[in-house]
Formats: sequence, C-alpha cells, structure tokens
Amino acid sequence: MHRLSSLFLLLMLVTIVGCSTGNNYPPTKMVPVTNDYHGTSITDNYRWLEDSGDPEVQAWVDAQNEYTTSIIANYPEKTWLEGRFNELWRYDDETVPRRSSIGERLHYSMKLKEDDKWRVMTKADENAEAVEVLNPNEWDENEALNGKVWSRDGKYLAYGVANGGDENPRVRIMEVSSDKLLPDTLRGTKQYVTSWMPDNSGFYYSAKPYMGEVPEGEEEYYHSAWYHKLGTPGAQDVKVFWNDEVKEYWHSVYISEDGEWIFYERSLFNSNDVYYRSITSREGSQQPLVTGQSAQYSVDAIDGRLYVTTDKDAPMWTVYTASMRNPVESEWTTFIPEREDAKLESLGMIDGRFYATYLQNAHTVIQIFNTDGELLRDLALPTMGTASVSGNYNQPNVWVRFSSYAYPSTTFKYDFTGDKLTVYREFPLEVDTDNMMVEQVWYPSRDGTRVSMFIVRTKDMKMNGSTPAFLTGYGGFNISMEPYFSTTYLTFLEAGGMVAIPNLRGGGEYGREWHEAGMLENKQNVFDDFIAAAEYLIDNKYTSSDRLGIMGGSNGGLLVGAVAVQRPELFKAVYCAVPLLDMVNYHTFGLANIWAEEYGSSDDPEQFEYLYAYSPYHNVIDETSYPAMIVTGSANDARVDPLHARKFVARLRQADPDGAPILLLEHKDSGHGGGVGISKQIEQRAMLYGFVMHEIGLKVPRG
Repeated sequence: MHRLSSLFLLLMLVTIVGCSTGNNYPPTKMVPVTNDYHGTSITDNYRWLEDSGDPEVQAWVDAQNEYTTSIIANYPEKTWLEGRFNELWRYDDETVPRRSSIGERLHYSMKLKEDDKWRVMTKADENAEAVEVLNPNEWDENEALNGKVWSRDGKYLAYGVANGGDENPRVRIMEVSSDKLLPDTLRGTKQYVTSWMPDNSGFYYSAKPYMGEVPEGEEEYYHSAWYHKLGTPGAQDVKVFWNDEVKEYWHSVYISEDGEWIFYERSLFNSNDVYYRSITSREGSQQPLVTGQSAQYSVDAIDGRLYVTTDKDAPMWTVYTASMRNPVESEWTTFIPEREDAKLESLGMIDGRFYATYLQNAHTVIQIFNTDGELLRDLALPTMGTASVSGNYNQPNVWVRFSSYAYPSTTFKYDFTGDKLTVYREFPLEVDTDNMMVEQVWYPSRDGTRVSMFIVRTKDMKMNGSTPAFLTGYGGFNISMEPYFSTTYLTFLEAGGMVAIPNLRGGGEYGREWHEAGMLENKQNVFDDFIAAAEYLIDNKYTSSDRLGIMGGSNGGLLVGAVAVQRPELFKAVYCAVPLLDMVNYHTFGLANIWAEEYGSSDDPEQFEYLYAYSPYHNVIDETSYPAMIVTGSANDARVDPLHARKFVARLRQADPDGAPILLLEHKDSGHGGGVGISKQIEQRAMLYGFVMHEIGLKVPRG
C-alpha cells in the first residue's frame, strides 16, 4: 500500500509532456513548485529548467537543439540565406583611421573577405606603412576582442579578450612599437579600460568583484572603478570609486577631451552622479558636480570650460556650460537650448566646433555650433536616415557615417568651409536599392497615442494583403529604433517580403516622457503600440495575419513574447531572441535586478501586480492556438539567462501540444549577441530567419 501511494504521488508531481501526436517534441517533465507572492499563489511546473548546471537540464537542452536543427536544417529558406549572407557579409573592409590625440600615430580596424573577426591596425603617421597590431582570427575560434583603448599617443594598447560571447574580458597591455605584451594584470572580472593618463603612467578601468569579495550570488553587482599604474601587478591596483550600499550602481572614471580634468561617474540606467578633480590634484580629492541621481548627465571639458548635456528639466535634452574654475550647477548657463521638436542625442567636440546630433521624428538631424553656442548651420544629410559624427576637438578631420533603410552605409569626410560631404568609403558591395522604398507612417495606439513606424518595401509591392511581412521592435531602456541599412532586411525584400519598424513607447525616439510612457506600470503601452502596428499593416493591406512574422531580441524578446500571448491570432510566426519572459522572477537571476529601474520588481506588492499581469510565461493559456515560434537563448549570455527561453517553450508546448511548431535553440559558445565571428553568425541567423520565412510563406527567390 505504501509503495502504491508513493508511486501515485510521484505521478502527480512529475508529469511528462511532449508525447502528443501533432508534434514529436522531446519529452519535458513537470515538477510543480508553488510560491506565494503577496497573497497570490503561483505554481510553476518548470522551475527545474532554471538550473543550467544540472546535467538533466543540459541533456534536455541538447535534445531540444537536436530536434530544432532536424526540422530547420533542410529548409530551402535557411540554405538560401546562408549563401546570401556569405555574399553580403564577406568583403574587404576597414574603418576610418583615427589619429592619436597626441602625436601622429593612426589606428583603425580592418577585415578581409575571408576573415571572421576584425583586425587592429596602426600607422606611425599618414605616410607610413600599415602594421597589424592584433589579428583575432589567429586566436581560438571562440575568443573575441572585447574592448580596446589606445593611449593618447598611441604607444600602448589596452584590449580585452572574451570567450564565447561571455562579455568577461581579461585586459592585456601591448607596447605597440615592439609588439610586446606587458606582464601587467588587473583586478576583478569583466574588466573594461576607460581612460589612459596623458603621460602613460597608468589608466582607469572598471571591473566586477571576484567570488568571495561580496555575498555569494552577487558577483554581478558592486561594479567599481580602479586605477592601474603601468608596470605593476593587479594586486597593487587602487579602488578609486565605488559604493557598498547600492549594489546596482555602475562606476567609471574618464579623463576630459583636453586631458586636464578627471570625471567620476556613478550611474543607474536613467540617472547618474558626477564628481570631478583636476588631473594634477591627488586621487580622492574629487568634488561633487551633480549628485542625487535625479537626471542623466554627460560631461566633458575643453579649454577650461565645462559642457554638460542633460535631461534635467529638459525631457528633449539641453546643453549647459560653465568655467571649470567654478563649475557648480548654480553657475551653469545655457549653451544649446532644448528643442521641442527634436531630441538631442549627442554632442561632439570636433575641429574647434560643436556638432549636435538630434533625433527628429526618429531620424538624424545635425546642427553645428561655435564656441559661443551660436548656431552656424545644419549639416545636410543625403536623405532621411541615421548619422554619427566623429573626430577630435584639436584636429581638422570631421567624419560622418550615414545609412538608411535604402541607403547602404557610407563614410563621408565633411569640409566645414565648403559645407560639403565627400565620400570616403562606400558600402563595398553592389546592392540593388533602386526598387526599395521607405515610408514613415503614423498610427493610433489603443489609448489614442500616435506612434510612428518605418515601412521598408519594394516600389512594386501589391497592396492586397498578400505580402509576407516582418514586424520588429524594441520599446524599452530609452533605446531608439533609427533607420539604418540592413543586409538582412535586404534579403527579405529580395525574396518578396517587407519589413516594418515602429517607434514604440519605452524607446528614446521622442525624449524622456516617451520612454517613461513605456516603463514600469506603463509597460503594457509598449505591447499595445506593437499590436496596433500589426493591425495597421493588416487593415491597410500591407500584409495579413497568416503572412505576418514578428521578431525581437532581449527586451524586444519580451515584447514579442508578450504580444504573442496576448494576441496569438494576429501573428503567423514569432522569432523571440534571448528574451526576458518570467517577469515575476527575472530579477533574481544574474545581474537582472539592475533592470528593476525599468520594469519594477515583484518584491514590491504594487509592481508585482502589473508584472504578473503581462509576464508572458505566466499568461500562457491552455488549449489556445499559438503562432509558430522559435525561441533562443545563449549559454554564455551575460545579461539574460536562457532559463526564460527554456521555460517559455515548455509552457507553450504544454498549452498547445498539437499546434504550430514551438521550437527552442540554445546556442553554445554564444552570448547575448550570438556567436563569435561571421561564420557562426551566418549559421545562426540563417536558421532563425529561415524558420520565419518558411512559416510566413516567404519563398526563396528564383535564380
């Protein structure tokens, strides 16, 4: 009798799913675990899939990967994309050569057609022969260059080497002229150099603590800034800026453009404090510039003046200035006033002038100011698109990089005197963009808010609802979806499809208020905006529900996961990449509690209510037909734990075992952005996009 009772209990607690006749999924057991959240009882059948170190979990992941690969491997769409990506992604290329701020040395990056990774190059001066400094193609295939900072005279290079996309670089120091690696080591994990001292005596860097230095499980927090004296071991490095009370703070130290001032920054996602000191004063003597974590500030100094770009009392951002003799906030005066019609994205100090880059209706506008803050002119760009300006304050070269959805990436040299852009380097491949067109439309969201959206299609596309479409978005963390040239989008159009990119609330396209309208208790607005975008495309005959695929990664993975659960009938296929999906427990894994500033935390009773209300994992409904879906995770993801992808796939299959395919692909030796090198990226992207193409009926082009 006792044996029968034990067996009955085991059967009640551990149930096997995945044995349906519609899909031959590898089996997944259910082990119910119940927790109470502020009086709400939640049972989770797949908590066991959270433990990446469990051999049983790894065996389950391997079975899922094998199953997914067996389905997609022979899709003609996947095969065609592999070939096309190899054509479009492999070519000889190099970046703009940048001159050291001290001396004549130039440095740039270069990639040959056969290379998987970028090389680092240098020249002693403009007329000297190029010398290869680093060639990561000769490293292990999973090793990647992760951060590099040249000394101001180009004599030394500090660079990080990460493995398998883990974003955990170990910094090495090279003396460039001798090609010699110095024996120097640094402290901590995830080391990133921020600024060299002008005299090469040392540099500042940031790092996270070793195990044992902080409470167990909190090694991803307590980010600190350090100073390293060149020629010494890491054990002698000095911790110069940190906080033991708020573990989520990030700390960095950097030196001003003119090399005269040192700034110390303590930041969260949406605010920061800044301290400063003269470079000739002693370490530890820094004074507060702005404190209280009340706004965002970007500061620099040149020729004895402070320049502060901020959203304090200016949701579209403004610029202040003051003398560095007395740079306190009460002495600030307006240098560039806030615009109501455009958000200031960045301020570049180049060739003795100030280049202000704005977002106006989600595309770039650049204005040039003199040192008195007087507007000199707008810098005319080729068309509606995205541009960046780079250069040094004390050097004449002004570089403009521009692209748009139908305008391949091009680097220009800007002549201020002649007000002329001259092509320096064009996209190195011939691509046909003549039949491409870009529309910007506005549509109403659920609450009536007008949302902008870019639509990329061919000029001869039939507006009858038959076109397979990709809809993608992000909607979070003040990140903007700006128009840029994408060879991936190009392949979709070549195959007869189209792409739509809405500028959702939560993003940064329209300033701080737009961002805040899509965070915390307002997060549902983001999902509503995306759903309304899909409805606009369908209602206006761009596409139809059975031809509509959606894509999103990271916070965008949360987005597509949420809308697929809320409106499953609206979409045919979903590509959900490295997503957050268990929003009740997300903050308990890795570094994810730093995102509570954006999402909230279920530790708070009020925030739990709205997180639970939209959490994709917790809102899957049994006996509901869900769209075809491929959900990805990465084993070395330093940001989002792949447990979200595992649990979501298991829950969807439990709810809809005989419906459209629900697939998991967990990449090995990969991080948040996928695999290391072009070859792995092509392999992974071809499989994932090939799946969506297959599901929405986007066929391989003939010939």
